[in-house]
Amino acid sequence: MTTIDEFAADFTEEPGYLDFARFGPLGNAVIAEEQAQNELLRRARFGSLASLDEQDARVREAVAALTGFRADQVVFQPNTSAGLMHTMFGLTGGVLLSALEFPSASFAAARAAEALGVLDPIWLETGGGPITPGIVRDQLTQNTVAVVVSLVDYRTGYLADIDGIRQVIGDRLLVVDAVQGFGVVDAPYGVADVVVAGGQKWIRSGWGTGFLALSDRAVDRLTPVVSGFSSADGDPTTGLLPPVRGAGAFTVSNPSPVAQARFATALEEIASVGIGEVSACVGEKVSRVIELADEYAVPVVSSRADNERAGIVVLEPAADQLTALSASLFNHGLTATIRESTVRLSSHVSTDEETFDMLRAAFTSYASAITV
Repeated sequence: MTTIDEFAADFTEEPGYLDFARFGPLGNAVIAEEQAQNELLRRARFGSLASLDEQDARVREAVAALTGFRADQVVFQPNTSAGLMHTMFGLTGGVLLSALEFPSASFAAARAAEALGVLDPIWLETGGGPITPGIVRDQLTQNTVAVVVSLVDYRTGYLADIDGIRQVIGDRLLVVDAVQGFGVVDAPYGVADVVVAGGQKWIRSGWGTGFLALSDRAVDRLTPVVSGFSSADGDPTTGLLPPVRGAGAFTVSNPSPVAQARFATALEEIASVGIGEVSACVGEKVSRVIELADEYAVPVVSSRADNERAGIVVLEPAADQLTALSASLFNHGLTATIRESTVRLSSHVSTDEETFDMLRAAFTSYASAITV
């Protein structure tokens, strides 16, 4: 087992980075793994390339260990959007989802509806608030075959109650876009039928890494529309074979074994320390960000409740003070996401004391500027 301090020490990003919800800087272990795999490719020593073929099973086992799905229910994907495209093009019937969440799901649903005419997007009305079990229950129809929700809302940082949503939707498929929570939330993924996530954010394995996990019910109900030679049930060079039955049907071509190795390494590290430990540590960092914001009267609009938040804190100053806050963060070397009227700060286990000191200094300058 790895301690949380040992895990945090693997990361060496510069102080001031508070944008893990956009991209998570790579750790030393992931970089070393990529270099080792690239060295194999560079030298191509006799017999050494066989290890590349082992990365697919390795990464599926690593995903299974963190999600509770079986390894045979997991297929590697280059990103979240690719997994959601596979899912939406495979559905037939009404799909309930919000247009306010990150548009990977809504674009996939719209494209599938336009191309095939068998998926019917049903746009969930939330009044600008979070997606709750009650809101979902009240907008279900007889034609609804699936419900799509983000585990964590990228705008508000709200952690969805996917267990509660599961309870109100009956035997409809539950599709979870987990990219903003996977790796820092100890979520009950087993209640979902489809879980999709990428590794470039909280997993910190870089772009080109991700997965699609499907329950047995999802395999029964999804059609592998976009299914290439790599999904063939047998040797694809012998002819046009049907896709395998299972998650493996949802592939187009052979993935990068180097990307798979990066993803597997990052997942194995998290499993070694324990997702509960990672989640608790990130929760402490988030609390400190909120405490600093409160100390300097910077309005926090994301949830303060432990069961409704993950790694994101959202600030929303008065409209005429947003520029001052943004400038103060920039001038003190803090990396954050500024979108429309809000500032999004996201911490990880490696967020250090120097970063919190920089954030305090930025809030001090901001408070001074708006009171002059």
